[in-house]
Amino acid sequence: MNRARLRIALVTPMLPVPHDLTRGRYIHETARCLAKIADVRVYFQTLRYPRLPGIVPKSYLYGDVPPDYKLDGVDVEAFSYGSLPVLGRPLNGWLASRALTPRMATFAPDVVVGYWVYPDGFAALLAAHRLGKPCVVGALGSDIHVRSGSNAWLTRRTIERADALVVVSEAMARGAQAQFGADPARVHTIVNGFNRSVFRLQDQQQARAALGLPMQGRLIVYVGRFVEAKGLIELLDAFEKMAAEDGDVRLALIGDGVMAPQLPGLVRDRGLAERVLLPGSMEPVQVARWISAADLLTLPSWSEGYPNVVVEALACGTPVVATDVGGTREILREDRGLLVSPRDAQALRVALTEALRRPWDRAAIAASMARSWDDVAAETLQVCESVVARRSARRQG
Repeated sequence: MNRARLRIALVTPMLPVPHDLTRGRYIHETARCLAKIADVRVYFQTLRYPRLPGIVPKSYLYGDVPPDYKLDGVDVEAFSYGSLPVLGRPLNGWLASRALTPRMATFAPDVVVGYWVYPDGFAALLAAHRLGKPCVVGALGSDIHVRSGSNAWLTRRTIERADALVVVSEAMARGAQAQFGADPARVHTIVNGFNRSVFRLQDQQQARAALGLPMQGRLIVYVGRFVEAKGLIELLDAFEKMAAEDGDVRLALIGDGVMAPQLPGLVRDRGLAERVLLPGSMEPVQVARWISAADLLTLPSWSEGYPNVVVEALACGTPVVATDVGGTREILREDRGLLVSPRDAQALRVALTEALRRPWDRAAIAASMARSWDDVAAETLQVCESVVARRSARRQG
């Protein structure tokens, strides 16, 4: 007899949107693959701030998500809830749950999965409790590593009350236990995968030709959000000195974010307008082409969970120079790239220069990466089934 497919309500504030195509791609991929093996409805909830000058947080790339928002391979319902920056923070989880609960009730899930611990995991938890369902909370990076004040207290409350906590690296598992008292028995590490049909070994020269890039010279690529915490200032400082010593090295910054309007000026001020490319945000197929065209990918973040762009770069056979934060060390072995300390432009410059000189085996790097999003979905489903079974056993006992 075939098992009935589990009904999963997945709550998230992060999915790809027209104004930020790189946002939440890992959640999209997980949801898309999870929908192959379970009945999944995604609740895409976003904060709505008053349209007043200076009121939107500087770290927030604001844009409306229409109610008819659609996403490939996912049954998604998009909605927003109103709040205020900073002042509304302690209430955001409760406000989100008010909007979420009636929507989720119509779906009648067996289990709720909420990504981003607070406020969205907290909102998912409240909604699940009101519906009498178990809740799995997924932590992705900064929602564990960068918490303070009321956010830290509410993060702890969410983790304490969740039926299970899913994290994306062993470093995050240790952090959740040390900082927020997570029960080790309820913590599950499910590391990210990659889309193997998109991120794969490609011929570097063919990739450059397709992008109209010069065949000669060395290219470093950054892919991600344009925010200060991604280490973009340190990267520009490091590259400025590299460019002064090497006339054939270029840097491409791919993505979008709150720093996007100021990046061209920062590049010009350093005299790098001819050496730094700003092709913008793009779909994964184009991202893979840029990564394949590059000699290196760099990610100089101050904080990370399990940076998926590092996984994707290695799957393309491109070595990586990244900061030793979060779960990056769990991905980046010596034969795949170099690790440096965060917020250190000099160390970053030295590592980038050294990495460009090394004879990396791109085919071996690509062959070492195999984990797919189907693997992530299967492991996520196992966690969901375990909390449903545990809740059922408690009721019967």
